[in-house]
Amino acid sequence: MGQHILPRCPARRHRKCRGNNDLMAHSPAAAPALVLAFSGADPTGGAGIQADLLTLSSLGCHPLSVITAITVQDTAGVQGILAIDPDWVVDQARVILEDMPVAAFKIGMLGSLENITAIAEVVCDYPDVPLVLDPVLASGRGDEMTTEDMIAAMCDLLLPQTTLLTPNSVEARRLAREEGEDSDDLELPECARRLLGLGCEYVLITGTHENTPQVINTLYGPEKVVRSDAWERLPGSYHGSGCTLAAAIAATLANGLALPEAVREAQEYTWQALAAASRPGMGQYIPDRFFWARETDTSQR
Repeated sequence: MGQHILPRCPARRHRKCRGNNDLMAHSPAAAPALVLAFSGADPTGGAGIQADLLTLSSLGCHPLSVITAITVQDTAGVQGILAIDPDWVVDQARVILEDMPVAAFKIGMLGSLENITAIAEVVCDYPDVPLVLDPVLASGRGDEMTTEDMIAAMCDLLLPQTTLLTPNSVEARRLAREEGEDSDDLELPECARRLLGLGCEYVLITGTHENTPQVINTLYGPEKVVRSDAWERLPGSYHGSGCTLAAAIAATLANGLALPEAVREAQEYTWQALAAASRPGMGQYIPDRFFWARETDTSQR
């Protein structure tokens, strides 16, 4: 795994070339798919809503955003979180949704228990729009970004509306854990079974945190494993890898791929972005979501 199979510009795979004709450029057929992302703001640009916007744009979509929280953080960790008032979260989303038709939802950091309730009420009015939920429970360093009450609300209110849940193995065990149970004892297939039982259609459990030579990402459907993909394990620690993967899946779904193919394409894109990552600060590496643009630049020199 890990070979470069994406085109130079991943977006070109999913839309026709616009050419130089002004009328064609402004025709409805040439318009990019709209994806609405709910997440917190990350000043580093590595994760959160900034990661979503970069990823969606890189894959040819037009990103729309609802800010759920403001954070104080750097590439090493999170120092503070200020949740946006839930009424503001709702108003941000409603105004956009009444103006523009979205092709997919992507949900990341939620910020507060009240925001979970608010977002669940918004998305329930759009049952035909695919929803990708990245359950952000903690930062890469381990800083807590959610509470047990928030996890319970997420499972009760959002999972039943979720097309695809994208936890890493630690998040999957925490979400699936029952009261009094040690999450470390849970096998990942059992986690997937429980999470599917809560109402989501598919669960993609990523294996970055597992002690395996390769990273194994497994997509579970209602009755079976849909696909399992093995990826070369990269040496760095990355800020925003989960955000990138979930946003990439939302983009590929919005661009018309069926879910199993969307998951495969998004994994390839994410691996390439991680492989091209840089370390601008003193903490984690930041994925390069526009790796394909720099590859093109290099080839033209």
